[in-house]
Amino acid sequence: MFYRPEDGHGLPHNPFNAIVAPRPIAWISTRGRLGDNLAPYSFFNAVAYVPPQVMFASTSAKADRGDTKDTVAQIRETGAFCVNLVEFALKDAMNASCADLPAGTDEFQVAGLDKADCETIPCPRVAQAPAALECRLVRIEPLLGDNNFLVLGQVTGVHIRPDCLQDGRYAPPDRLARLGYHDYAAVRDTFAMRRPGA
Repeated sequence: MFYRPEDGHGLPHNPFNAIVAPRPIAWISTRGRLGDNLAPYSFFNAVAYVPPQVMFASTSAKADRGDTKDTVAQIRETGAFCVNLVEFALKDAMNASCADLPAGTDEFQVAGLDKADCETIPCPRVAQAPAALECRLVRIEPLLGDNNFLVLGQVTGVHIRPDCLQDGRYAPPDRLARLGYHDYAAVRDTFAMRRPGA
């Protein structure tokens, strides 16, 4: 099969998200004038070591937020956000937080999650998360297409849940990843390989 995206794929569901997978999930918390917000994004990754930086993309809009969604609207307002990482045990709470809710709704409450304060930014984080990355906005870049924005942030603080550190290494029980469609994976089987010459 071959198709040009502008011509359509002719399948019951768009295969693009499933082809580029697994994708880590950024469970992004923000605080703005309307209150606290929490939402998952699977167009997400780390992009640099020094200084540490991450990116995520938001790809749709809500009627009560103009050209974007609550997360990007609040990052525009405050210049700060926290990336909470997700494990299998938090999958149902993560899924509950992606409901289409009115601006100003606190998804922490909707999902039954505890909040903890960030140290370097005025923002809440998911207390139960295996790790959380406090971020200052670097910039928001418009992407091709309506309501598509790339958000780049510098990591200014890192939280690691104590049970996720083993022998000085970050080792959570698993990592939840998005596979496309309604599919997810809990990544548990790992192996190590050294680069040639390392």
